[in-house]
Amino acid sequence: MIASVGANVVRTMSRNLSTSVVRSHGAEKIVGRGQWPKPGSNLPFSITNRYRLTLYYMLFTGSAFGLPFYFWTQKQ
Repeated sequence: MIASVGANVVRTMSRNLSTSVVRSHGAEKIVGRGQWPKPGSNLPFSITNRYRLTLYYMLFTGSAFGLPFYFWTQKQ
């Protein structure tokens, strides 16, 4: 009985903490209370231009996959 009461207290405290963390995350600073920010508003790059986003994606992934092969060929 005491263990179940303690578990309920811990569960309630963790729920209240997680709710307050989510509420104070910064979404209220971007838009009004009770509204959600636009998708992509927290990204460090713009997603409005489809072609620029595609170019950035190709450069980023191309460098990540291509650099090990480049270094391997330069080593030989």
